[in-house]
Amino acid sequence: MGDASSTGAANSSERSAGAPRCPHCEAPMYKRHCKYVCPQHGVIIDCSDPFR
Repeated sequence: MGDASSTGAANSSERSAGAPRCPHCEAPMYKRHCKYVCPQHGVIIDCSDPFR
């Protein structure tokens, strides 16, 4: 069972490593609903953006 918790931790770190980066400050963005949000600049990418 200890392996399952370590796998969960690895998955969370992989998610942040593979997260899109803010084009302004290169900070990893997080996904909220249907948007990618930079912690410093706010919403950067909307999932409905046809140019993405």
